[in-house]
Amino acid sequence: MSVPSANKPPAQKRRGAKSSASNALSKMPASGKAVSGRAGARLLKGERTRESILHVAVNLASVEGLQGLSIGRLAEELKMSKSGLFAHFGSKEELQLATVQMARTIFVEAVVVPALKAPEGAPRLLALCDGWLRYVEDRVFAGGCFFTAASFEFDSRTGPVRDSIAAAMKAWLEILTRAVEGAQKARHLHASIDARQLAYEVYSLAMGAQWGFQLLDDKQALSKSHTVILDRIRALATQECPAL
Repeated sequence: MSVPSANKPPAQKRRGAKSSASNALSKMPASGKAVSGRAGARLLKGERTRESILHVAVNLASVEGLQGLSIGRLAEELKMSKSGLFAHFGSKEELQLATVQMARTIFVEAVVVPALKAPEGAPRLLALCDGWLRYVEDRVFAGGCFFTAASFEFDSRTGPVRDSIAAAMKAWLEILTRAVEGAQKARHLHASIDARQLAYEVYSLAMGAQWGFQLLDDKQALSKSHTVILDRIRALATQECPAL
């Protein structure tokens, strides 16, 4: 694919400070009071174990579907006892919600945090778009984009899991909207542009590209989407916009 790659971060391993934009997508629970000694060591080990389990869960769900993710299926994949997993997740729904949260964290680290290194304005908007497409191409999740698959899987369902997925997608759309507004503030895009409309266009183009890449096995789908998004941004750019 022809999507530019600058300082590409390792999938699922990058750690770094997040701006308010990335915080809008990744709502991490606040940590409790510091615990020292043996109790602290046990707590830390438990958190690491839980994180390792969830990394397997997000990849399994991206391939087999989030609805099919259960304590029993995950125990089988991990070769663990169900009782061992119940110590971390009390129910299937709790497991699914934790998996969605882990997927949000991974997405932020793979897409949002690297894009924040780009200069504010049109370059950052394009970096977010390219980062999203590259994350699909690099298969950060084994089955492709976790949220694209989960969105289609849960769009007609109700309940906390659907709400969590919808919240993540709305937060991502809000980040794209803020990036457009940032480009307008930097005078890279015309002030008359409807920021939410452009963000929605970009969002829809990338979602469609993922469908073509995954379902239709169109190896050019992502690069086609990149070209269309780039052309769209250039068409709305001012003379003050840097070269893209």
